[in-house]
Amino acid sequence: MQAEIITIGDEILIGQIVDSNSAFIAKELNKIGVSVYQITSIQDDRQHILQAFAEANTRSQVVIVTGGLGPTKDDITKHTLCEYFEDNLVQNKKVLEHIETLFAKYISTPISDLNRQQALVPTKADVLKNEFGTAPGLWMEKDGTSFVSLPGVPFEMKNIIKSAILPRIISQYERPHIVHKTIMTYGLGESAIAEKIENWENNLPEAIKLAYLPSLGRVRLRLSGKSKNKKTLEELIQSEAKKLYPLIGDIIYGEEEDESIEASIANMLTEKGMTLATAESFTGGKIAEQITALPGASKYYKGTVVSYATETKINLLGVDANLVDKYSVVSEEVAVAMARNAKQLLGTDFAIATTGNAGPTKGDSEEPVGTVFIAISSPERSFAQKFTMGNHREIIVQKSVNKAFELLQKEILNF
Repeated sequence: MQAEIITIGDEILIGQIVDSNSAFIAKELNKIGVSVYQITSIQDDRQHILQAFAEANTRSQVVIVTGGLGPTKDDITKHTLCEYFEDNLVQNKKVLEHIETLFAKYISTPISDLNRQQALVPTKADVLKNEFGTAPGLWMEKDGTSFVSLPGVPFEMKNIIKSAILPRIISQYERPHIVHKTIMTYGLGESAIAEKIENWENNLPEAIKLAYLPSLGRVRLRLSGKSKNKKTLEELIQSEAKKLYPLIGDIIYGEEEDESIEASIANMLTEKGMTLATAESFTGGKIAEQITALPGASKYYKGTVVSYATETKINLLGVDANLVDKYSVVSEEVAVAMARNAKQLLGTDFAIATTGNAGPTKGDSEEPVGTVFIAISSPERSFAQKFTMGNHREIIVQKSVNKAFELLQKEILNF
């Protein structure tokens, strides 16, 4: 079964916003066995929208459209849907009542006629309640294809997808099972790994596909398959995955089904009832940002000290000034002191610390740009490792964040 995703909005095409909606929708569809054939971003333009609808209708059973449902004149999706489906708009009493309730309870500005126009919906559409906003979702059928139009606001769209769209697709369509297994590696580039596993890759069963997913400092190897028999497919993929360990076991740090390494760390800390703190210098709070992006992080994460300046490391984190004078602020000794002191300061079981030169200038150390030290402090030991992360500031920072999570995950596995 195939689906397409169409995002409508000039703001996407000019780079004003990033299209995160498509990534979310594609991931959720994949979980229920729906393959996404194409993702298209188009202008708020009548002819462009009509053309995209007509093309998608020839290829896919489900077309999910986001954006263009607002109350202003540039939001033309509903009107264009009516043209495509040869329909017209009528006021929906339930939607209007919902809009008025939202304004009465949560919105300080008076409700306007523009807001009330959100209750106008095509007569042929099944209306999908938008719990958190004024623009309802719409489900329409044409020539055997389901068109679903959703608001572009991410948290509104996500709620409708989970509460209404996925259950309806499951009940309405017969779908195969799609299974993925991802092996996470670090320390070798994509081409070097490909050479090591060439024979294994060449002998994969036809039902299984391999994808290389490189990012800064790591490569994920994703095995994917599609079948009506889920158990047989899972066993086949698991069997092939096990064959990788004798070939590249020294660079494998885990397996990922549907979660990031941060989520894996979160689960491990939660299960063990253990806690984490961070002390960041050149990473500037990026580690903390990725941790706190996960819901429920307060159960195990106590906070961070972004000690960007040397004096902050000394005065706030309590790093001994003599260590800085003797070894420099970018050193193994200072990194370990930062991790130990953050753990003590915030009363946690584990701590991560980073110090380094991300460039473009050297700052308070003579270490070359790209030199970083990442420290981990656990209930039993504290240590730091030195890395050279290149000469591009953003790459240095993100590779270091990734490496910090890898080191922490390995350490937690010892408890």
